[in-house]
Amino acid sequence: MGKGQARKTSSVKAKKSPRVVGRWLWRLFVWFVLAVLAYQAYLFGSVVWYRWFNPQETAFMADEQARLSKLEPPKSIEHVWVPFNQISRYAKRAVIASEDTGFTEHSGIEWEAIEQAARANFASGQIRLGGSTITMQVAKNLFLSSDRSYIRKAQEIVIAFMIEVAWDKQRILEVYLNVAEWGVGVFGIEAAAKHYFGVPASRLNPRQAAWLAAILPAPKRYDRQRQSAWVERKTGIILRRMPQVQIP
Repeated sequence: MGKGQARKTSSVKAKKSPRVVGRWLWRLFVWFVLAVLAYQAYLFGSVVWYRWFNPQETAFMADEQARLSKLEPPKSIEHVWVPFNQISRYAKRAVIASEDTGFTEHSGIEWEAIEQAARANFASGQIRLGGSTITMQVAKNLFLSSDRSYIRKAQEIVIAFMIEVAWDKQRILEVYLNVAEWGVGVFGIEAAAKHYFGVPASRLNPRQAAWLAAILPAPKRYDRQRQSAWVERKTGIILRRMPQVQIP
């Protein structure tokens, strides 16, 4: 092969290489999109399943059990599922009053709250607030992690939409009350009622229910530090709000 022909062949390869790279990048993009869609389909199938079947374990429970199993001696999480009609009405009112007063009215997302949280996070330079509704917290507890990122928040919103489509409000509240984290290895309102007050969830009185709702933002901290002026103040606020909220 002469030098001129060799240069020509090299030139042709050089021209083709960007096209080859472009095709591979396009294929990778298509596979990525298909993988994302497949994952969303899996999540929606799981959401539909949980409409009728109670989740036995959540992403948060699995993470906490892995942490507790490494302790000496190892510990297990506390969790007992109870149906909606076996949970004190005070507990239902307290959680709504504390976490999401518009729960029965919105469609799973409070865009104004998310916008306010985003502004506060931007001003502080850290992701501290999320503006999550009860529906969004169910999505996070069931499928996601406690890590804070905008990608995770976007996925939380998508799952919340799925839940609102597949479940009614009573089911959403029932699942939330049964999977929420309430202390070190303590999950669900039944385990929380027995852990803190030695009573079943059906017998929680207004103050006990309000106190449990007050510690939800940082349950592990207040499991260890139960005497807190801040929690007492918030308990009083929740008690005053409770008669004003609606239970689905």
